[in-house]
Amino acid sequence: PIGMVVGTKQGLPLVYVTVGTTQFDSLINALLTQEVLKLIFNQGYRRMRMQIGRGTEPTLPTDAPLAIEYYRFKDSLAADMQEASLLISHAGAGSIMEGLRCKANVLVVVNDKLMHNHQQELAHELARRDHLVAATPDALLHALMEVRDKHGSMTPFPESDPEAFPRFLASSLGL
Repeated sequence: PIGMVVGTKQGLPLVYVTVGTTQFDSLINALLTQEVLKLIFNQGYRRMRMQIGRGTEPTLPTDAPLAIEYYRFKDSLAADMQEASLLISHAGAGSIMEGLRCKANVLVVVNDKLMHNHQQELAHELARRDHLVAATPDALLHALMEVRDKHGSMTPFPESDPEAFPRFLASSLGL
């Protein structure tokens, strides 16, 4: 299912990128600039795997300093997210929450071209609570430096409590 691979360096630190089911070409294009690729490489990453959704098929640079691969869709992104050292995600709530359960640092990139962007609120609130770094495609380079600076110091997202809602419901109903 992989569309294209440049370089082969399996087992080395991975940046995983997901745009979900939509099109987010501005994120993919920002990631493939020489400046961003060089920074990612200098931060110690040697592979980048991108889930591009319905986006335009990217042109991968032939002189990239790290191995790059992409695909459109998979049944599950969980294995890719778990393998990643750095997760770069669109701002969909499902992807954010799944990413926060992984061991990777999470960088959420908000599609600032969308009207009435409720996803921006979630991303910025979680960034305010120091669970992740949030940015737009234009601020990607700065955000990658911020992730590097915060490495190991971001606040882990708390585990969910499956009994919380039943307890609340029972107490609200007087049971």
